[in-house]
Order: sequence, then structure tokens, then C-alpha cells
Amino acid sequence: MRTTVEMKTEHRSALLGLAARRGEKGFSSVLAEAIEEYLHGERTREQRRKELLSLAGSLSREEAADLRNATTALRESWR
Repeated sequence: MRTTVEMKTEHRSALLGLAARRGEKGFSSVLAEAIEEYLHGERTREQRRKELLSLAGSLSREEAADLRNATTALRESWR
């Protein structure tokens, strides 16, 4: 599919440079690879976010207080 994308001149130059080093004329494959990487990263971040949210409330109040106190004490020793 063809589309128009607005980008900075320096980004276009960098993409063309990457494509040239790969022996390609245009930068479509470089851009497609970058988009795939970005989308994969977004899926991974969303999955991690859901996993972390599922842990909410998994510590009792006492466990949370103990962890908070231990963390505070540890941080004090860094100074």
C-alpha cells in the first residue's frame, strides 16, 4: 500500500542511508521493519502493564508496610 508520511529531512536521510547500506534503493523495507518493531514493543508493553495491574492488592497491608520500610532503609544506606 502506498501512503504519504510527513517526516523530518534528517530522518529521511538516515532512512535512505540505512537502505543504501542494505543495497536497497528506497527505504520502504526499513520503514516497515521499524513499524513492526514499534508495534511489537507496544504489544509487549501492554501485556506487561496488564500483568502488573493484575498484581494490585496481592500483598497484605502488613507485607506492603514491611516492604516499604525495608526499601526506605535500603535507600537510606545509599546516601
